[in-house]
Amino acid sequence: MKTNDSNSRRQFLGALALGATASTISVLANPIYASTKAFDVKGMKATENWFDKIKGTHRIVYDGSTPHAGLPILWNWAFYLSHNSTDSPDTDITAMSVLRHSAIPLALNDETWAKYKLGEFFGVKDHTKDFALRNPWHEPQDGDYPINGPGGIKEMQGRGALFCVCNLALQVYSGKYAEKNGGNAEEIYKDWVAGIISDIELVPSGVWALGKAQAKGCGYIFAGE
Repeated sequence: MKTNDSNSRRQFLGALALGATASTISVLANPIYASTKAFDVKGMKATENWFDKIKGTHRIVYDGSTPHAGLPILWNWAFYLSHNSTDSPDTDITAMSVLRHSAIPLALNDETWAKYKLGEFFGVKDHTKDFALRNPWHEPQDGDYPINGPGGIKEMQGRGALFCVCNLALQVYSGKYAEKNGGNAEEIYKDWVAGIISDIELVPSGVWALGKAQAKGCGYIFAGE
């Protein structure tokens, strides 16, 4: 009983920290979330093993807590550029971006952005100067970043950069989306998880991932606002 009470309390405090309402908090206790990705002993081992992909002499983790004009992705690119300019190859570099809190849509594909109008919901505009109907920083176009030229998530993944997204924030914000726009919070959450870009890792929480990355020798840089 104490274990269950402790878990419930952690969920409650975590939801409050993310700005959830009382009705959203109740969603977190639903068993549907536990079955979407198995964060049991076996599942956690696989998730922890994902951090073994961190390699090289130069290691950094970016704390992306807000979309911040794509800077959690742009600075990832800048880290590679900087070390390449001092003759370090990509194989000796790892930049990781942890996408949490309101930066979670950066981890979702274009179809999910269009279906749920995530640009409007999260207040993100792209090069059109209107709310984005696609993920502007997966394959950026001119005007999506504050400057033109930096690679997006797809390009950086090909160079060895790592990206992960916070499961707790997906739970909370899918609930908040349902409150605002209608729909079933559980189904929206499942759809958002299904819409995570290939090779972006779903982690129990962003703060958990930041700790794991730093334990693997990554320096920490805040990339929110």
